[in-house]
Amino acid sequence: MARYGETSKKKVGKALHEMKRGKLKSGRSGRRVKSRKQAIAIGLSQARRAGGKVPARKRGRKRSGSRSKR
Repeated sequence: MARYGETSKKKVGKALHEMKRGKLKSGRSGRRVKSRKQAIAIGLSQARRAGGKVPARKRGRKRSGSRSKR
């Protein structure tokens, strides 16, 4: 079974196309995106907002709350 739906494929493809043309900008800062990975991430987040079939976002590694005291 496919992990990604048709909507997500289109959104990622469009984001990559815009990045290659130098038109894709990141969120708040508004800087131009140069990284391919970042362009894919932007496309996937747009697909999630549009309700497309996309796996859940990977979260950062959970750190333990307590440290060993010396």
